[in-house]
Amino acid sequence: MNFFKKLFSSEKKESLNQGLEKTRSGFFSKLAKVIAGKSRVDDEVLDNLEELLISSDVGVETTIKIIKKIEERVARDKFMGTEELNNILKEEISLLLSSHEGEDSENVFIPKKDGPYVIMVVGVNGVGKTTTIGKLAHQLKSQGKVVVLGAADTFRAAAVDQLKIWSERAGVAIVSQGMGADPASVAFDTLQSAVAQNADVVLIDTAGRLHNKVGLMNELTKIKRVMQKVVPDAPHEVLLVLDGSTGQNAFEQAKQFTAATDVNALAITKIDGTAKGGVVIGISDQFSIPVKYIGVGEKIGDLQVFNRFEFVDSLFNQNNGEAK
Repeated sequence: MNFFKKLFSSEKKESLNQGLEKTRSGFFSKLAKVIAGKSRVDDEVLDNLEELLISSDVGVETTIKIIKKIEERVARDKFMGTEELNNILKEEISLLLSSHEGEDSENVFIPKKDGPYVIMVVGVNGVGKTTTIGKLAHQLKSQGKVVVLGAADTFRAAAVDQLKIWSERAGVAIVSQGMGADPASVAFDTLQSAVAQNADVVLIDTAGRLHNKVGLMNELTKIKRVMQKVVPDAPHEVLLVLDGSTGQNAFEQAKQFTAATDVNALAITKIDGTAKGGVVIGISDQFSIPVKYIGVGEKIGDLQVFNRFEFVDSLFNQNNGEAK
């Protein structure tokens, strides 16, 4: 099986390579030290590799899985040269990452439905949630989809204003009631408007709730219940946005949100500004929820559909950030 066949355009691939530059350079400078002077993978190499993966925010449990798989290969093959380590790491990490529908394309995949496909977007303040919605709306519009945004983050006036700006940039409709409005009421009106417009996709922005506030989490349940009065099976997707630069804090947020609501997709932002890109691997593995999007830059086109093979290929591509 060819894990690493080309799927992205050269432009997308170059953007991904550049977005992972900090993670890649940090990881490989340390990996070089792990195997320095070694001709074979032994216990010392494995111990140092384990430490490297954990320090790269892959996470303890996921790291143990990777090390165990390499140990099994060493035991089976009796001898493994250090030059083989990169390829084995690429394969094992790719297998650990959860896949999602449409990952064989660089375009956003939206299942066909009778009525709009409803995405409720959740996450704490500051992770890039509203920006992610705007960039996703832009991509969907460019794919010919009719998109409606719902400004249900009504706790901050700035959130509503920011989403309005993004709706103008993307050229899509928005429904809002202003600061202090009932978020569930906004979601209800948004879905009614989307149905009337025969929209393809609805993106509902929700308040940047602190993940340890149970009462605020309950608001998400209310929003879902009210939306189902218009679209019975809404939301079809609950997209959790996480800031990749926060490392282990992103794990904690994922734990709290997955416990509180039915998260079935992840967007991990700000990958380009950090050396903590390994968090993508650990979160996808530990929560068995597919990463659908990653943010690799500030431009409107820099939210990419996540492809695990392209991601791992770029992570291990040491050709100075240039596309292969």
